[in-house]
Amino acid sequence: MLKYPIGIQTFANIIEGGYVYVDKTKQVYDLVDSGKYYFLSRPRRFGKSLLVSTLEAYFKGNKELFKGLAIENLEKDWESYPVLHLDLSPENYSSPERLEGFISNALLIWEKEFGSSPAEDTISLRFNGIIKRAYEKTGKQVVVLVDEYDAPLVTQIGNESVLESNRTVLSSFYKNIKANDAYIKFALLTGVTKFGHVNVFSALNNLMDISMDERFQAICGITEEELHANFDEGVAEMAERQGISKDECYGKLKFMYDGYHFVPNGVGIYNPFSVLNALSSKNFGSYWFRTGTPTALMLALRDTKQDISNLNDLAVRAESLENIFDYQKDIIPLLYQSGYLTIKGSFPNNVLRLGFPNREVEDGFVNRLVPIYSSYGGVKVDSLMARLYLSLYDGDIASFISEIQGFLAGMYYEFFENTEQTFQSVFYIVSVLIGVDTKPELHTSRGRIDLLTKTKDYIYIFEFKYDGTPEEALKQIHEKGYADQFKTDPRKKFLVGVNFDSKLRNIPDDGWKVEEMG
Repeated sequence: MLKYPIGIQTFANIIEGGYVYVDKTKQVYDLVDSGKYYFLSRPRRFGKSLLVSTLEAYFKGNKELFKGLAIENLEKDWESYPVLHLDLSPENYSSPERLEGFISNALLIWEKEFGSSPAEDTISLRFNGIIKRAYEKTGKQVVVLVDEYDAPLVTQIGNESVLESNRTVLSSFYKNIKANDAYIKFALLTGVTKFGHVNVFSALNNLMDISMDERFQAICGITEEELHANFDEGVAEMAERQGISKDECYGKLKFMYDGYHFVPNGVGIYNPFSVLNALSSKNFGSYWFRTGTPTALMLALRDTKQDISNLNDLAVRAESLENIFDYQKDIIPLLYQSGYLTIKGSFPNNVLRLGFPNREVEDGFVNRLVPIYSSYGGVKVDSLMARLYLSLYDGDIASFISEIQGFLAGMYYEFFENTEQTFQSVFYIVSVLIGVDTKPELHTSRGRIDLLTKTKDYIYIFEFKYDGTPEEALKQIHEKGYADQFKTDPRKKFLVGVNFDSKLRNIPDDGWKVEEMG
């Protein structure tokens, strides 16, 4: 049986423990061979820590760990270098003192190995001294690896005073990497976001950003080819447990966990954490979101008044994705860099189309939104969505509308503009959480269907009006021929016109009508 390295981020533990390892060592070799200073951003739980650990083992000359891997035939020298590896992920850094304390503890470990000086009385001076003494003591240039460099910033989104203080501490600390070029062999900083390009790294402009570099687009994560080459046995076992064919299992894994693109027209990348968990448990679950989604990010999304109903079809300029410092004004770059949105298409003039990478991300994202926007949360949300699902499954439109009315009544309207966008956003949230085949804003040759939902026995075509009438909504469905494409489908078809009353801030009892398609 395959052993899945869930939660194991140390390269040596994976190799020595006999766990499945997707061989990324060719990319590791190319990275080291083609440059010196790098920055890489990837979503959380995407394999950044394993990449850093692999580099650490490589630079320490642990050749035996790489037996049978691509790099074994590429590297000839296998020299050992002093490695300074700092992982900033464990803390939440709610004050600059906590950040300085955490870094200070790491420096103490290095100082025990390479020595210290009483004159070095700040973390910046101590780091500077450690780099030089490591070089002098070993006669080898130093390797600096910083994992989750931005954790002290990401955890403090929304807490501007602490974020600014932490940024100052990090800037002072990181500047030593550039200042000690003569003593450094290689440096890689990884993180979720690119705060540094505007602020933290203002004194460290020699980093090569490979986050959207075609050569290294698959250095983290799992490609389609790698999934088949490394996990075919596991997919077969999962398919048997699920009672589906292996091809169907591959298809659902792709639907749930694939879809990340880190360069325009790049290869699709699977979320490795979710794939490993799914294959291990043999169930299609929402694993990435269980590891935690920053509440501050959801609150920032709410406060920016971002239209959440169109997040799956956004057009942006590529350069706009670089700057997340102004997330209060435009949160899209932060959503992209955090892994909630990805590149879905590219066009001339650096225009990109963004959207959710896969169903797991979209489902989890919307689930986290509900408590931010309404009085619903936890079990109450699950119960509501179960009732909505059953009403559609049973063809009971009246119960479906009644549940929506209750949900609308529980919305925190002070956080919503009183516009049609509010109504569309609510139905978007509902459409995702229902858990059936649902498509909001579906494009046709003659217009856009507001909401299309399909179950085993029914097809529902919803058209929404804002301060209009349900009759107007039904008329549009007929005039635009939205149902024509389903004429030969044997399922029963319902045309549903719904009106949202801005004064009532809800659907009136007489604000909806349903017709069965003949």
